[in-house]
Amino acid sequence: MRKSTWSKRTKLSFVLILLAMPLVIYMGMNLADRKYYVVSVLLIGLSMFPFLYRFEKRKPQARELLILSVLSAMAVISRTVFIFVPFFKPMAAVVIITGISFGPEAGFLCGVLSSFVSNFIFGQGPWTPYQMFAFGMAGFLSGFFYRTGLLKRDRSSLAIHGAFTILLVVGPLLDLSALFTSVSSITWKNAGIFILSGVTVNTIHALATAVFLFLLSGPIFEKIDRMKLKYGLLEETNHEI
Repeated sequence: MRKSTWSKRTKLSFVLILLAMPLVIYMGMNLADRKYYVVSVLLIGLSMFPFLYRFEKRKPQARELLILSVLSAMAVISRTVFIFVPFFKPMAAVVIITGISFGPEAGFLCGVLSSFVSNFIFGQGPWTPYQMFAFGMAGFLSGFFYRTGLLKRDRSSLAIHGAFTILLVVGPLLDLSALFTSVSSITWKNAGIFILSGVTVNTIHALATAVFLFLLSGPIFEKIDRMKLKYGLLEETNHEI
């Protein structure tokens, strides 16, 4: 792997994720009624583009799309089974595992899809696009860090990474979504209040993610590795970052 070389796909992904998607969310902030569904669908479409672009030299196989669907369903189920346990949701752990196993683009798409689908159970609203983006970032960054060698696949490293991903990325993004969707006047003071008020919630969320990764990432990776070896699932055609 040539760590200093970024592929066209990775550059495209960063442009879409860091520029296009935040712009779509920003433009949808003032939409009334159920227009947030439009923003959510646009985010799904944008997140699918870099994922499909990775197959520039060949068509994606049905089983490759199937395994991503299964992992997204696992993420939804992992959030749903803890519906009665406030804030203790291991969904991000499944998204992180997807990003590490199948690449940053697949991780981002898993986070986007699982957030959108699970909110049909937890409730859709103007916060949905922010949740989709936040969990998508968890999958993308995890896959990116793993591909560049900054993240190892042992369970201790994964648990620490998962906890900090929630505390530094997912949690703050969700806190800011609450700020943008519930406060008419946005100030630095209001932002600080919302972020501080989310410390307890984010800590519980980080703990759930770390525990799940520490205890169950090993068996899940083993099953995924066997499927990848047997079927060549989502095998990289270009190992450059």
